[in-house]
Amino acid sequence: MPQGLLVARVQPGSIADELKILPGDVIVAVDEQMVGDILDFQYLTAEDEFTLFIQKPEGEVWEYAIERDLDEHLGLEFEGVSGEGLKYCTNNCVFCFVAQMPPGLRQTLYAKDDDYRLSLTQGSFITLSNLSEAEFERILRLHLSPLYISVHAWDPEARVRLMKNPKTGRVSEQLRRLAEAGITMHAQIVLVPGYNDGEVLAETVQNLAALYPAVQSIAVVPVGLTRYREGLAELRSFRREEARSILEDGFKWQKSFRRRFERNLVYFADEFYVLAGLEFPEPEAYDGFPQLENGVGMASKFVAEMKEAWEVLPVEMLPREVYVITGISAAGFFRDWAKNIVKHTSGLQIYIKPIVNRFFGSEVTVAGLLTAGDIAEQLGKIGGKDFLIPRVMLKADAAVFLDDRDIAWLEEQVDGRCVVVENKGRDYLAALIGELWEGDVG
Repeated sequence: MPQGLLVARVQPGSIADELKILPGDVIVAVDEQMVGDILDFQYLTAEDEFTLFIQKPEGEVWEYAIERDLDEHLGLEFEGVSGEGLKYCTNNCVFCFVAQMPPGLRQTLYAKDDDYRLSLTQGSFITLSNLSEAEFERILRLHLSPLYISVHAWDPEARVRLMKNPKTGRVSEQLRRLAEAGITMHAQIVLVPGYNDGEVLAETVQNLAALYPAVQSIAVVPVGLTRYREGLAELRSFRREEARSILEDGFKWQKSFRRRFERNLVYFADEFYVLAGLEFPEPEAYDGFPQLENGVGMASKFVAEMKEAWEVLPVEMLPREVYVITGISAAGFFRDWAKNIVKHTSGLQIYIKPIVNRFFGSEVTVAGLLTAGDIAEQLGKIGGKDFLIPRVMLKADAAVFLDDRDIAWLEEQVDGRCVVVENKGRDYLAALIGELWEGDVG
């Protein structure tokens, strides 16, 4: 395949569609400048007029003169960030989730990417330790921002111990260079008992805060452990009293940062509140949810959306029985809401079905890592009724679970109809009652 970007999809009705650009075409140049990756493409197509050079599958190169409004998208989606593929991670983190995956899954699940281009375009976290100096200079030169960075520990010895790569100890220098260049950063700390908690965590949070406003958010998430850890470092999950202590320190930091920066700056994953047995903060505490996809604030946002939709929930509806499939950590929340909804309405029965994760191990309690096999085994036959699953259980571009079984397989196993729901409170309420309703909120 030629160097360039392979077109994977063309959005219907877009400029690319009108020009008959097709999946399988390769963008090789813009205005006679070679396209090496997605960043080249975005930079070179930032004007309202330019010429695309596209190589067709049979080898011919076609020219397309483009004129468009600056806010008008071309409608191209690419197979990857570059013709050479992704940049992969060479760290050996003691908590690496990929290293804890069982054999036999689809190959893409074993890929450990550490690509700054994905950080910019998709919000993926990078460690900075796999960047060459030329790549770092490119980030500074093109002012690639925002970046999502896995910091884990400010102390170089603690970070090297966590990540098993001597290059990882330079993170403080790298973060300062990015901050001095005005690069916006969102930092992540995967917290591991005995490695980067306690004083190491406090030091990391305070040093990151010193880089504000370049550092716009700091997420603290607990280590995720599966049952596939043979030959790996011995790790454990946080206990309830430890989670409470971490949050107590966090509340003090947030109070200080709120006074200094008018924002909490440091935010804790929903799992910490569940583990500690504490209520989720109000949505305002998350300052716009800068790390929502990292599981930080999802529950609070979901509750707020449920409350808003609740105000216009119909009282009367057709008789209906529905199952809600969720992970262990969210089961209590859904049970409480189900009781309220059933009291408020007539003709509706809701069955909350928390699924124990036997595939990865019972310590993995989030819904997004459940498999079709575990759901089928534990749900059983439901006699043609509906069951709700959140979209996060499925592959991004296909109705396939982590164990490579699809929705059709699961429906057949449980004798039910699967309803896939976005992780929004209003969407869950609509799916529960099986219809939209008057006064429906957007």
